[in-house]
Amino acid sequence: MKRSSIFSIAILLTIPILSQNSLFEKKQAIISSVEKHQQELTGLSDQIWAFAETALLEHQSSKVLADYAEQQGFQVERGVAGLPTAFIATYGSGKPIIGIMGEYDALPGLSQKAQVTKEPLHPNAAGHGCGHNLFGPGSLGAALAIKELMEKGQLNGTIRFYGTPAEEDLAGKVYMARAGLFDDLDVCLDWHPDYENASNMQSSQAVTDYLISFKGKSAHAASDPWNGRSALDAAEFFTTGINALREHVKPSVRMHYVYKDAGQVPNVIPAHASVWLWIRDSKRKGVAEVSERMKDIAKGAALMAGVDFEIKLNNGLYEILVNEAGAKAMQQNMEFVGPINYTNEEIVFANNIMTEYGAEAKGIDGEIHPLKATLADPAGGSSDVGDVSYIVPEISLYATTAPIGSPWHSWVVVACGGMSIGHKGMLFAAKALGATMVDLFEDEALRKEIREEFIKRKGTEVWKAMLPEGPAPIPDSN
Repeated sequence: MKRSSIFSIAILLTIPILSQNSLFEKKQAIISSVEKHQQELTGLSDQIWAFAETALLEHQSSKVLADYAEQQGFQVERGVAGLPTAFIATYGSGKPIIGIMGEYDALPGLSQKAQVTKEPLHPNAAGHGCGHNLFGPGSLGAALAIKELMEKGQLNGTIRFYGTPAEEDLAGKVYMARAGLFDDLDVCLDWHPDYENASNMQSSQAVTDYLISFKGKSAHAASDPWNGRSALDAAEFFTTGINALREHVKPSVRMHYVYKDAGQVPNVIPAHASVWLWIRDSKRKGVAEVSERMKDIAKGAALMAGVDFEIKLNNGLYEILVNEAGAKAMQQNMEFVGPINYTNEEIVFANNIMTEYGAEAKGIDGEIHPLKATLADPAGGSSDVGDVSYIVPEISLYATTAPIGSPWHSWVVVACGGMSIGHKGMLFAAKALGATMVDLFEDEALRKEIREEFIKRKGTEVWKAMLPEGPAPIPDSN
């Protein structure tokens, strides 16, 4: 064999090794970047934790994230999709275009200090009971690490961070999706705080959010009730019908409601009454079927009470479309980053806060959990990430930010999100997300596999925003 042929073979054999070394070095650079910016990211998280702003009122939270992205060299577009607190931060050009989402909205009434005993930071104020103060900065930290590799010429394409408000209410991502803001992405990523580290293989529940209003005629409840037509009677007939329907729906269906308006005083026949109803199922199709039966019940209730009725769709969400190929890539990178380690003080904090809450203290879990099989009917919970997952392949991870078995949407999660337990989970997520994005930028075959699975799982479903016509209902900041 000629020396030139031997030399050529040797070069070919070393290409995969060099490529792996290159990937390793880039992923190490991601970790180094997150650690370099650690204080800035935790500072952003703590600011958002203290702001604790609710859906579409996250003006300060959005601003600090967008300002930071701009300071780091991203091109920032604010107020996208008609949402005052939504923004997009972009760096790079051309394909592939990889997106990553970050949330920052809080929940009403959950204000809490970062301590093991229950005490609000501000009475009757909001708090980050779902850890979204960590979500936005963590995702932005991953995007920044990718941007720094692009600056050095080590990655090509476009990185795009989406500041996505109003996940807990008002479906911010659905308005952004309706505006076409995700349409050109190759892949999109997100993460969510949890009490274990796992690459997500589970879907969510599809949901529709309705307000059912009844309009009758008032009259004196004692002297001439026969002249009245009670809207409250209709509302009660309606909820009785919904409760009877529970026997005749699939086990995966959930229906829950509250009375929004039920009259003012007992001695006036209520002319107005309304019910706020959510319908969930593991698939959007199932929600649609139950929704049609709900409309018949509303019509029947109105007829029984002799009143008029109106059904208003507030919004609706699709279930999350799982992507196994993407989840496997995320799993490998979570293992590359390694488990989260906790101090004795953090473990004591975790155990004490669970005991104070009245739950069993089981410590805190920083290990990397293996991939789990996808359940046919997922446990409760819905997310506007589902709508994005029907537009572009979506990959998600969970990161530990609270003790084992923590009650979500509670003061326990708020407290942990304002101290080092939450910070560590956020930084872990930033590293794992950033390392996964390195693979997505570098590996065209992986992107193709992810896309093909997305097309197969989506099937013939055509995504359509489940929103009322017109702009989002911006809450009054006063």
